[in-house]
Amino acid sequence: MNKEKLLVAAIENGTVIDHIPTNKLFKVAAILGLEEMSSPITLGNNFPSIKQGKKGVIKISDRFFSEEELSRIAILAPNVRLNVIKNYEVVEKRAIAVPEEIIGLVKCPNPKCITNNEPMKTHFYVVDDKEEVIRCKYCGRKISPTQIELL
Repeated sequence: MNKEKLLVAAIENGTVIDHIPTNKLFKVAAILGLEEMSSPITLGNNFPSIKQGKKGVIKISDRFFSEEELSRIAILAPNVRLNVIKNYEVVEKRAIAVPEEIIGLVKCPNPKCITNNEPMKTHFYVVDDKEEVIRCKYCGRKISPTQIELL
């Protein structure tokens, strides 16, 4: 066993979110409400990554996430890796991609948009998945990643 690679202890059951951009790790932790959880949590940042140079990792024991929670993560940090662990084995491994339609998760920055003036859910379409640009279904406003505000 290569002990240099054992930077973080294994978990019996839970979720590992891997390949988080280092500048997004604490935002992802905040979205997930980790400060409220009582189960063991490991946050790691600036680990070496072949693909990214450096990456962040979150390991959460005894916690699994809904598709809505995963969509929130993907909006903030697209293409992170999700690993579901059961009995110390990875039972699911996948990239978390931004959904084609984002409903009720992002605030429209246009003050005149109907979603800011009527009781209705926001609705966005991904118009450029490489640049992570989304467009409001109702007012047509395009939003870049730096303008995204989660609800």
